[in-house]
Amino acid sequence: MPVKIRLQRHGKKGKPYYWIVAADSRAKRDGKYLEKLGAYNPNTNPATIELDVNGAVTWLQNGAQPTDTAKAILSYKGAMLKNHLAGGVRKGALTEEQAEEKFNAWLEEKAAKVEAKTEGLSKADADAKAKALDAEKAVNEARIAAAAPAEEATEDGEATTAANEEE
Repeated sequence: MPVKIRLQRHGKKGKPYYWIVAADSRAKRDGKYLEKLGAYNPNTNPATIELDVNGAVTWLQNGAQPTDTAKAILSYKGAMLKNHLAGGVRKGALTEEQAEEKFNAWLEEKAAKVEAKTEGLSKADADAKAKALDAEKAVNEARIAAAAPAEEATEDGEATTAANEEE
């Protein structure tokens, strides 16, 4: 039975949410699956990915073929690297401890990159809000300045009217 690791679409129209599943390649896209390995939400920035890395590696070692998108997600979360390192352990090129050290170092580096991107996005969002506030203040000041001469003109007119009534 040919097994694929692929995405199964859920969510509503225009707001996709995917499950990462191991399924028979002959099954429908959103049909029966063998095991749910995780979830992928592309609506957030950065995209939210929850993945059972060990489960994905087990399926990869048993011959499951990931689709292109699933392969990109597995690479992003480190499942492909862990599978590669496990192959090195089987061949005797690495020990289990060395493979685990390499994988953990990669995970720390990846977490730092994701954190930097998140901080950059939050900083850009704060800058955009500050610019919008400054623009709004400028518009309000211009509106107040435009209204001030009109008020002075009406005050002068009222003073003239009051003076005419006294005479």
